[in-house]
Amino acid sequence: MNKLLYFVLAVLFSSSIFAQKDGFWDKERATTKEISLSAGKRALIKAEDLPVGTTEFVYRITVLDENQKLTSSLVSVLKAIHDPTGISQGTAGAIHLTSAISGDDKCTFALFQEVNAANLYLKDGKTDKACWEQKEKVNKDAKLISSSSLCLTNLPNLWFGFESQNWVMNQKIVLEVVPWVDYKASRGWTKETKKEVLDIAEKSDVAKILTYKAAFLATFIDLVTTKYKYSEFKQLLPVEKTKMIETISDESLLKSGKINDFLKDYNFHIRRLSLTKPEEAIKQLEHLIIERKLGKENEYDLLGALYLRTKQYLKAEEYILKAIAMNKNEIRFQLHLAHVYLVTDRVSEAKDIHKKYKDQNISVDTSWVKATKQDFDNMKKVGLPTDNFIKILRIIE
Repeated sequence: MNKLLYFVLAVLFSSSIFAQKDGFWDKERATTKEISLSAGKRALIKAEDLPVGTTEFVYRITVLDENQKLTSSLVSVLKAIHDPTGISQGTAGAIHLTSAISGDDKCTFALFQEVNAANLYLKDGKTDKACWEQKEKVNKDAKLISSSSLCLTNLPNLWFGFESQNWVMNQKIVLEVVPWVDYKASRGWTKETKKEVLDIAEKSDVAKILTYKAAFLATFIDLVTTKYKYSEFKQLLPVEKTKMIETISDESLLKSGKINDFLKDYNFHIRRLSLTKPEEAIKQLEHLIIERKLGKENEYDLLGALYLRTKQYLKAEEYILKAIAMNKNEIRFQLHLAHVYLVTDRVSEAKDIHKKYKDQNISVDTSWVKATKQDFDNMKKVGLPTDNFIKILRIIE
């Protein structure tokens, strides 16, 4: 009994997986039109605009004698078919796509994506620019047009051109078209529309700074196309688009794993900017740390050093201490803290730091002593107090 139960559950579970749909028959935007066509004449019917995301559509054409009516609509037939493969594979449900009733009258027809080609057919019957043609005389026909067809290359347009094959009597033609809308494709993102996002990503502030940006750009496109439909993306106001670019850029850095590479390049950018525009450098770094919340210990220390350079001593100490709290093993931060103590006349505290680290290296090829002397030269150039420098040099030399 248990084995049977497990078997039934397994079948149900697997069936539910295969029954999952990737789209839907859009009955709201289906076409149902009826025309009366004189013997030997031609006529055009424009289908309802095919919605964004149409990857297949089914048409059914029924030629009726006078006073005949369809027994069932195409939409009602398609309710029993969950996806287009059921039609293309010739399932039992697909058999009922053709009308249960039709007359003795017959016609030929062709499908067009371009209005000029359709009008040319109406004028002289030329079908060389048709995307599909039924050359045989039929009194009923039904077909699935798939994404590989030329009939889906110019959405939302679709025209049906009919030519009566009657010699004397008028005929009644019923055209039905139902589009299959793919959920993913309905979002409107194609190769061409994605290029618009790529162009934005390449012009973003992040891309301008980041040296190796391929992973960032790919993630940016993925996030935008996931969060927005193309129609929603196009309707963004300039201020909304600006905010979106920054938000998606930051999320892309984190998701692509390029945040550390970006911060390294960003620090270089800020240091270079600070040589000529220290106020702008501070403004940008504050925005990165406070608003975007991307800053790590190096960015906090760099901001503290810029505050020190511009004589904002309280802010300098605050941010350098935050950097030290994030990484207690980085002695470069300790040197910057000693500088703050020195220019604020806390010489003894500055001396304590120098005594502790004077025999160590800041980096592989830069000693504490060398870094201190270089910093003192730079501090002198920007007009910071130099009275206490000699007191420190006596300790470290």
